[in-house]
Amino acid sequence: MSEVTLGEIVDFVGGTFRGPRDQRVEGVAPLAEATERQISFLHNPKYASQVGSTRAAAVLVANDLAGDDPRWIRVKEPYLAMAQVVGRWFDNRPKPALGVSPLATVAQSAKLGKNVRIGAFTSIGNDVVIGDDVTIYSHVAIEDGATIGDGSILYPHVSVYHACRIGQRCILHSGVVVGSDGYGFATSGGRHHKIPQIGIVRIEDDVEIGAGSTIDRAALGETVIGEGTKIDNLVQVGHNVKIGKHCFLVSQVGIAGSTELGDYVAVAGQSGFAGHLKIGNRVQVAAKSAVLEDVPDDTKVMGIPAVPFREFARREGALRRLTKRK
Repeated sequence: MSEVTLGEIVDFVGGTFRGPRDQRVEGVAPLAEATERQISFLHNPKYASQVGSTRAAAVLVANDLAGDDPRWIRVKEPYLAMAQVVGRWFDNRPKPALGVSPLATVAQSAKLGKNVRIGAFTSIGNDVVIGDDVTIYSHVAIEDGATIGDGSILYPHVSVYHACRIGQRCILHSGVVVGSDGYGFATSGGRHHKIPQIGIVRIEDDVEIGAGSTIDRAALGETVIGEGTKIDNLVQVGHNVKIGKHCFLVSQVGIAGSTELGDYVAVAGQSGFAGHLKIGNRVQVAAKSAVLEDVPDDTKVMGIPAVPFREFARREGALRRLTKRK
């Protein structure tokens, strides 16, 4: 179990602290559960009442938090500082052994970078390129011509179809499918005829994709997931969709083919988008919304069909007043 002094933590996060710098801790825990051998953090004001009663050795708090306690480590962003501390000292998740498992299958034409970890029963196809410091867990399938960038992590049962490109420092959780066929059919004579999907998926750097999510390959060209975008579990991205940089897509979001999302778009759970839409930068979509039309920059929409928030609020208010009338 990793141990670290409070002084090392304070210096690492650039905080201020009046407590004992030489005290050693071995983990991070919520305020209500932390012990004298752990630190905690206060990010959500809802839990401010627990700061005084926590047994934690130290608590990461905001610089401007009112009050004083020698256990407080004051920082600009406590939540970010907590994540950095966990990543630096306490993220002890097991990894495959360094090198290629003897139970893995790697094509002779595949190119492997330095310090790769490839788990048992993983299959790597012809002309695949895997960068340095890549970790691939067991039962992963990477088809011919795919590319995995430096520092990326692929968890068990990820499937990367042929020619798809994964950027650097990406994380693909268990069951993610990248590059399966888009949903394209031409109907003629009462029958549906498959349209070959001959494009690819390109995932840019620092993208994380949650378990069970699927990113369809383009019919022609590319399906694109922009740099820094974070996708939750069970999200469906259709063919030729283009998602901008640093977006959030929460669980069970579905995006139909050829819709484009700008940068810094945030989409709450179970929302859906029709196809061929243009969604602007910094758009926010509330949970369970159905987006059926283009949305301009800096707009918050909600409802079925989705409308701007103020319009939704007026409509709901009017409906409530009507239902209260005798």
